[in-house]
Amino acid sequence: MDASPVPLVVPLCVRAAAADSPGVEAVVDGGVRLTYADLGSRSEEFARALIAAGVKQGEAVALWAPNSATWIIDALGVLAAGAVLVPVNTRYKGAEARYLLAKARAVLLVVDNGFLGNDYLGMLREAGQEAGPADSGQSGTGAGAVPLPGLPFLRSVVTLRPDDDPVALPYEKFLEGAALAGPQEVDKRIDALAPGTLCDLVFTSGTSGVPKGVMTSHEASVRTSLAWADGVGLRAGDRYLIINPFFHSFGYRAGMLACVLKRATMFPLAVFDVEATLQVAQAERITVLPGPPTLYHSILDDPRFPDFDLSALRIVIAGAATVPEALFYRVRAELPNVETVQSPYGLTEVAGTATTCPPDSSIEKMSTTVGKAIPGTELAIVDKQGRPLPAGEDGEIVIRGYNVMLGYFEDPAATAEAIDAAGWLHTGDVGHLDEDGYLTLTGRIKEVFQTGGFNVYPVEVEQLLATHPMIAEAVVIGVPDTRLGEVGHAFVVPRPGCSPEPDEVISFARARIANFKVPRGVTVVHALPRTALGKVQKFRLMVPAADMAPAGEPGQGGTLPRPSQAAARRTDG
Repeated sequence: MDASPVPLVVPLCVRAAAADSPGVEAVVDGGVRLTYADLGSRSEEFARALIAAGVKQGEAVALWAPNSATWIIDALGVLAAGAVLVPVNTRYKGAEARYLLAKARAVLLVVDNGFLGNDYLGMLREAGQEAGPADSGQSGTGAGAVPLPGLPFLRSVVTLRPDDDPVALPYEKFLEGAALAGPQEVDKRIDALAPGTLCDLVFTSGTSGVPKGVMTSHEASVRTSLAWADGVGLRAGDRYLIINPFFHSFGYRAGMLACVLKRATMFPLAVFDVEATLQVAQAERITVLPGPPTLYHSILDDPRFPDFDLSALRIVIAGAATVPEALFYRVRAELPNVETVQSPYGLTEVAGTATTCPPDSSIEKMSTTVGKAIPGTELAIVDKQGRPLPAGEDGEIVIRGYNVMLGYFEDPAATAEAIDAAGWLHTGDVGHLDEDGYLTLTGRIKEVFQTGGFNVYPVEVEQLLATHPMIAEAVVIGVPDTRLGEVGHAFVVPRPGCSPEPDEVISFARARIANFKVPRGVTVVHALPRTALGKVQKFRLMVPAADMAPAGEPGQGGTLPRPSQAAARRTDG
């Protein structure tokens, strides 16, 4: 396998795996066990069903579902049909998901309606009705009708579980359509793909708070996933428990695609649960376990941990959040058979990966840095004028190479702001290189922070809080948290004569946005610190973890807390 050139379009990678490793287990999901031959045939069956349903080359197909064997089959099927994959966060509420679907002009939605009790279709329907007549598209079943209001491009909705929603087509019924499109139709779609063809749109917000679709090519997806796999030491025969969600670049590329490229076995987990994770890890002799720091804290702190045999585990990848250095040493001490513990750095705009620690890196390098630029790419540190800085000096991290996105979907202004004329992506993150080219992150220019591995964009939350009838102004910052890496803390200025209660403010937010975005603490202040020009000085609002409410619990009112700084490892991917 390794001696053959790797195809630079994803469906050909799947076909290669099915051809050279047909009997190797590809996916294990509960009672479902699929070989690579199975995965190839099942994904192309889904591709034929898409073609029969009228999905054209280059059209967008959205997946709103948790990690599962079906997600893997469907995602690879979307790409085999020549369509563009649009993953949707399962934690999103109606308005959040509706924006993505409308922006991408998704023509078909596959949804696990009812997952964790969520009526996703009901949420979308309500969000579309609230948007009003300005958004065209009348729902219904008559001529010219669309399945859901406010989504005029959406033609079909497929549900993964039985559902009595009138617009939903059951998954098995949808698959029957595959008989109407022959294998040659899939061949034509795959033949039409080129390395530079758009592969997927993974949405990420910017400082404006408006989500942007990051366009990634097939070549970037394949080469970056392979570089990640090589960098962490993933190999054929590995058994990879994928807890990082597939709707995130980490789970999708560093998880699913990396396994396909290396012929490793995937064990998708829909919801993280300590006991379930330990049981699967022991029973299936899991060798690879990536996840955010909170995952490892939860496992190592669980009183049942010593009762389980995790001796097969050899690769631990801590990423997608702030990673305390002490965690690396703790993992090595309590999981002595682990060979590799590292924290690659990346972001969605570079297909999820910018750096890894090469296999020959020292334990110190793996524990204190995020590694070196992946092979074939460049990473530099520059000053505010874009001039390169020497080793040891902090500046903005910029990246150039095959992993850099094609751009933001239909947003040339944002693309031009992010990628300069020389092809360098400006990350907004701050760090320095050592003499050996290893990167250390020391902060970030952007105000984005991560809770349990998920990006939180303060402007989005601030804008929501500002709609509260008792709040005049709100500022949200990320503060250190021992389990989740960082959590949100809101500072709100009340409207005259009003006294908002922190508990109620948190409840207000929780009802309207995904839980990971909801501030864990709220401080009511009479004024915010500002510059002479009136700009809020957020750095004066940084508070230590000791001043925060416990994760998930309401904040307390109080006076302006003291400032604090916290370094971070950022790994969007």
